[in-house]
Amino acid sequence: MKHTPESKAKRASVKPVQENQTQEKHEIRPGQSLELLKELHILTRDGKMNQDSRRKLKQVYHLYQFIEPLLQQVRASHGSVSVVDHGAGKSYLGFILYDLFFKALDDGGDSRIYGIETRDELVQKSRELAQKLDFPGMSFLNLSVADSTSSSALPDQIDIVTALHACNIATDDAIEFALKKKAKFMVLVPCCQAEVAAELRKGKGDAVKNNPLSEMWRHPIHTREFGSQITNVLRCLQLEAHGYQVRVTELVGWEHSMKNELIIAEYKAQPLKRAADRLHQVLTSTGLENLSSRFFTP
Repeated sequence: MKHTPESKAKRASVKPVQENQTQEKHEIRPGQSLELLKELHILTRDGKMNQDSRRKLKQVYHLYQFIEPLLQQVRASHGSVSVVDHGAGKSYLGFILYDLFFKALDDGGDSRIYGIETRDELVQKSRELAQKLDFPGMSFLNLSVADSTSSSALPDQIDIVTALHACNIATDDAIEFALKKKAKFMVLVPCCQAEVAAELRKGKGDAVKNNPLSEMWRHPIHTREFGSQITNVLRCLQLEAHGYQVRVTELVGWEHSMKNELIIAEYKAQPLKRAADRLHQVLTSTGLENLSSRFFTP
């Protein structure tokens, strides 16, 4: 059969759509609610996904791969599981966690996800979406991370605390919350760490002047990058000083996000005095003593 130019053009126009649909089908995890992804605007109403949504979904799925074993470990330990997601935003992580894991649990509704967010309009939208999708084990609270520590709306003990791209000191507030709530696990992806960099710019004491490593933050661009790096170093030492075993890795490839460091901490009830000592030494040698209360140790 001879194909006309028109029929060839028609076949060529159909093929990319079919390939695109197949690709997107494989990018979505089995059991994932397409309705949820549409409500979160990850999928369009006709089931398509743009590049930005694809990147966002990949990040959340990759984080889910780290969190799922922790959920299973808590479940095996005492049946139900509680998660607090700090700086929840539109609650992409919380909703996907609930859809892929919590929805199928048969524990009488004892397991719950709490989303903490300061923007009231996002809290209201998340509450409406949870009701629409019949996700009864989700709660959303209009609180700052710091205020959530003393809120009666949250239980005294939480199993897992997450903070995905919680800006600047919000990650440290999430750590303080987790320590006070005796969290078994923390899963943190820090973001916008400006506080330490600002303090480094002030550091003119003798400890800094006599420290040749201060050259690492003498230039403004180095101050910013070094400030971000040392912030996470201090957080890891703080967690180890409080008895957590810490693992640091990438969340996804750098091409997807520059805020890419993933800190996973598991409570082992083995506080390390050496970590506390090192933390204080780092603060002193870099002129960051004013931040001792933020990076507090036992």
